[in-house]
Amino acid sequence: MATRVIGATGLARDLGHWRNSDGTDGASRKATRPAYLALAEGIRLLIHDGRAPLGIALPSERHLATTLGVSRTTVTSTYALLREHGYLITRQGSRSTVALPPAIAHDGTRAARGILATMSNGSAPAVDLTYAAMTAPPEMAEAYSVALQGIPSYLGTHGMDPVGILPLREALARRYTERGLPTGADQILVTLGAQHGLRLLLNVLATTAGRVLIDHPTYPNAIEAIRDVGARPVPVPLRLEDPASAWDLDGLRSAARQTAASLAYLVPDHNNPTGFLMDDAARAELVAIARDTRMLLIIDESMADLSLGTAAPVAPVAAFAKGSEVVTIGSASKSFWGGLRVGWIRTSESLITRLLGIRATVDLGTPVMDQLAAVHLLENADPILDRRRGQLRSQREALLAAMADELPGWYVLPGVGGMSVWAQLPTPVSTALAATAPNHGVLLAAGPRFGVQGAFERFLRLPYTSPEPELRRAVTAIATAYATLGPQVGDSLQPLTCY
Repeated sequence: MATRVIGATGLARDLGHWRNSDGTDGASRKATRPAYLALAEGIRLLIHDGRAPLGIALPSERHLATTLGVSRTTVTSTYALLREHGYLITRQGSRSTVALPPAIAHDGTRAARGILATMSNGSAPAVDLTYAAMTAPPEMAEAYSVALQGIPSYLGTHGMDPVGILPLREALARRYTERGLPTGADQILVTLGAQHGLRLLLNVLATTAGRVLIDHPTYPNAIEAIRDVGARPVPVPLRLEDPASAWDLDGLRSAARQTAASLAYLVPDHNNPTGFLMDDAARAELVAIARDTRMLLIIDESMADLSLGTAAPVAPVAAFAKGSEVVTIGSASKSFWGGLRVGWIRTSESLITRLLGIRATVDLGTPVMDQLAAVHLLENADPILDRRRGQLRSQREALLAAMADELPGWYVLPGVGGMSVWAQLPTPVSTALAATAPNHGVLLAAGPRFGVQGAFERFLRLPYTSPEPELRRAVTAIATAYATLGPQVGDSLQPLTCY
């Protein structure tokens, strides 16, 4: 079977401003480090971020050199350095393929940390801020105990229900109805999480080279899902300076008309990564835009339960629809636990029928035990979510206080909910900071992961889902790493030679 090859154009796009720390392309001033080191650092970060998948082949030296406008010697040296440190595997007569250096042994007692965790110095494990997810609540064990008691009634069946068990669909329909969106169980399709639901929808609705509008910044895995089906994400920037009116509705309308986009993927309920929330008036206008431009809205409500402010609850976007112009996806992962792989799609019965047609080629349903556990959690959701929201508020306060003390030059944009803040750095060094931070004990997701075409080098997503002591330690590590960069980012790939 032929090896997949990442295109030079796509690699160049994801690398963004890889040459220098200040976002220049190197033409206006002398580079602060050799080009091959800067390029190797950029590719290394893409590998750790998952944007250069393991096993995929990198472009040929000649093609990448031409695309980036550098000498072939530069690319040759880059590949040699990555190969030396275990990031590339080259076999005679074949292309260099992406790999990771051997990871530390994992005993299975907790989620494995990425290879970046091995880069931190000191005895304490690295604080992993690449995930915005909480540990399971105490009620999770009880939920699975109840599920185990309920499983006998399903053992007489084949256990593969691509629609989802009726008790879960009824529980989800009740929650939508209570939020002001009348819903029946037949309008719910249970999935393996929100990401799985989005992928099913894109497989059915997206067209090759078709445009999909996205808020910008947004959830990085959604961007990759859009690209993977051959569609093109079209960013519509959020107004970061005005969180109360962050969504540029005029911009959305204009983009929909100019690109003839038939789909939009938006996260109006505590946008990931900013935590911004769209108000009711904007939701009504958004649905009107979708109706006028014949564009289907895919609304991701994964963070809908995590409002940390005091404002009145907003209605689901679909509550403003007059027809089927809104499809909603949700998940139990953010509300309860990431290991509970249960999500759902709320839409019309006709679209569910189409989705079931494609689902049979992907999977045969969501595990019954997980669905039964989700039913119990939903039936007891209020006290669980109240406590988790209180925990998130406390941890957010600890993160912001630590940043005020140790990173006073950073501008933080706290939203009204969700699991992270979107921090603006004084200089565009997000990628370089994420590359060097593991050497100081913290793992970061660079700002450009949350956008397209190398955007957001001045930003960093900082989740507040870790315990307060870990958050304070993480901020100290970030401040130390940031200080090492200096006014001109030095050679932050050099520590590789010490591994």
